[in-house]
Amino acid sequence: MNLPRARVRRPGRLAAEASALLIAIVVAFPLYWMVLSAIKPAGEIESGEPRPWTLAPSLDSFRRVFGQQEFGRYFLNSLVVASCVVIASGLIAFLAATAVTRFRFRLRTTLLIMFLVAQMVPVEALTIPLFFLMRDAGRLNTLGSLILPHIAFSLPFAIWMLRGFVKAVPEALEEAAYIDGASRARFLWQILFPLVLPGLVATSVFSFISAWNDFLFAKSFIISDTAQSTLPMALLVFYKPDDPDWGGVMAASTVMTIPVLVFFVLVQRRLVSGLGGAVKD
Repeated sequence: MNLPRARVRRPGRLAAEASALLIAIVVAFPLYWMVLSAIKPAGEIESGEPRPWTLAPSLDSFRRVFGQQEFGRYFLNSLVVASCVVIASGLIAFLAATAVTRFRFRLRTTLLIMFLVAQMVPVEALTIPLFFLMRDAGRLNTLGSLILPHIAFSLPFAIWMLRGFVKAVPEALEEAAYIDGASRARFLWQILFPLVLPGLVATSVFSFISAWNDFLFAKSFIISDTAQSTLPMALLVFYKPDDPDWGGVMAASTVMTIPVLVFFVLVQRRLVSGLGGAVKD
């Protein structure tokens, strides 16, 4: 009885695999073209007949990128901003998600709705008000002007996602911990925190990518002190309206992509479990 069923399912499975492969190719093609353009000679990049291959790969574009004196500083600034955003937003979101899930208080539902509303406001609409806010606070031309807004924009999504993970932890587990003599703080950090860690990893990916690839805030808040610029601003060094260095732009973009890929590789196992569900009773 199983053999005919397997034969019936096989065409559908092959179609699903073919569709998944096609989608993967479409998604990966821009990355392939970026890397290809980074290793192409200048003549091939500027050619009127672009080809999806090169017979004379060159590392000249990467040499120009790493030859920039401030490139290392930009990379370090981006790493500091992204790391601070991931750590701070993760801890705050964990505490906030625990509070709105485990405690009963007035206006709790209103607070959760406000989190959703905050997600609907476009970042571009808040850039100018945030600029004046940072100016009045004296935070322009500092990394703090990039860290604080990204933490604020990452929190609503992180709180909503972690709320499901905290809610999935059985209350009986919490009651058993209290009966065994565990304090609320001990339960929070030694029991609850490890259980919702996959959710924290999933939200950290969103926070990291948002902070790492940010160009709008970096361009708006870092005005005169280029030493505080981040890696996306390094692309402007190679982009000139009259004579853009597309090879340099693509090489710098490739270098920017590497830390994101490394981050994904490090957290991929917990990311899959975090997106797949929470703790089961």
